[in-house]
Amino acid sequence: MFGQTTVGTGGLSSAGSRMFRYEVVGLRQNSENDKNSYDIRRSGSVYITVPYSRMNEEMQRITRMGAKIVKIEPLTAEDAN
Repeated sequence: MFGQTTVGTGGLSSAGSRMFRYEVVGLRQNSENDKNSYDIRRSGSVYITVPYSRMNEEMQRITRMGAKIVKIEPLTAEDAN
């Protein structure tokens, strides 16, 4: 999930297709993400790309994992390709 993008080739103008990139620091292994089949690396920033409709859910998940969101930026059509 980390660093993956789910951007399609459709237009990014409607609310359903707007994408945002979170820059996250401080991810660490804990009981919330122990369910994952991989370890969390303890270095620098991690970039997570999410659709507009999942922004709140993703913020809560990041907080539960003990991380901090330092930047949120909207993706443009050029970023998506």
